[in-house]
Amino acid sequence: MVYCRIIFFLFMLASFSFADKATAQNSATDEVKKVVDEVVSIVSNQEMKKPENKEKRQKELKDAIGTIFDFSEMAKRSLGRYWDERTPEEKNEFAQVFETLLENTYSRKIESYNKEKIVYLKETVESDSSEVKSKVVTSQRDEVSIDYHLMNKAGKWMIYDVVIEEVNLVANYHTQFDKIIRTEGYPALVKKLKSKNAETPTH
Repeated sequence: MVYCRIIFFLFMLASFSFADKATAQNSATDEVKKVVDEVVSIVSNQEMKKPENKEKRQKELKDAIGTIFDFSEMAKRSLGRYWDERTPEEKNEFAQVFETLLENTYSRKIESYNKEKIVYLKETVESDSSEVKSKVVTSQRDEVSIDYHLMNKAGKWMIYDVVIEEVNLVANYHTQFDKIIRTEGYPALVKKLKSKNAETPTH
């Protein structure tokens, strides 16, 4: 389902430090909904859909998701045990490459949004982590479950993983990356990701 793939890349991650004592001012659901509403507004804007506004549209989308996505945390989790083996420079490079990969994939997919209804079902909070359960209802009444996993970082909820129809985004990337590193080595993984990022978007 096209929209399932869109949402799959809608919510990611962006720094390393965990907040131990800070209390988030807004609920995790509030934070997710605010960004989703902003993204939907951007992709639904007819003026922004014009070819001459492509770069502006993409920048606004990246700015919007950047307020809640924790790309670096996702990059760290996707590498798993290999993360600790990396130098500070390698960690920084991988986080940037991974962020670009997700942003490029996201920008290609989000254009397919077609006024699907988003329903927020339940929020569960445990200490500094939270899970927001939601579903997307299409015009054909099909439903896609989407669960967002967030952490409280300096008083703000940040998304570090998304589960679509019980398919875990971070685990998926971890499986792919682990196989490449084991068979070809870490440099080969970075090279493949950079090559993917260099591909020209189709829209």
